[in-house]
Amino acid sequence: MEAICVKLDKGIMKEINEIAKEFHYTTRTDFIREAIRSKIEELQKKRALKNLEKYFGASKVKTTDEDLERIREEVGNEYKKKFGLK
Repeated sequence: MEAICVKLDKGIMKEINEIAKEFHYTTRTDFIREAIRSKIEELQKKRALKNLEKYFGASKVKTTDEDLERIREEVGNEYKKKFGLK
C-alpha cells in the first residue's frame, strides 16, 4: 500500500472526525479510504453510462416521440436498477 499526504481545512477535518466517530470507523484513514472507494465507484458508473450513450442512435423503424420517450425511460430504469442508482 502506498501512502499519500493530503492537507485539509480544519472544517473538513472536524466533519471527518465527527462522522468517523458517529459511524464507528476505527480511524480517520479508514473513513477516507472508504470515501475514495465510493467516489471511484460513482465515477465508474458515470463512465459506464456515458459509454452506453454512444450506442443509442436513431431507430431505423418509424417510431413516435412518445414511443421513444417510453423506451428511454424503461431502459433508463433498468440501468438505474442494475447500477444501484436512484
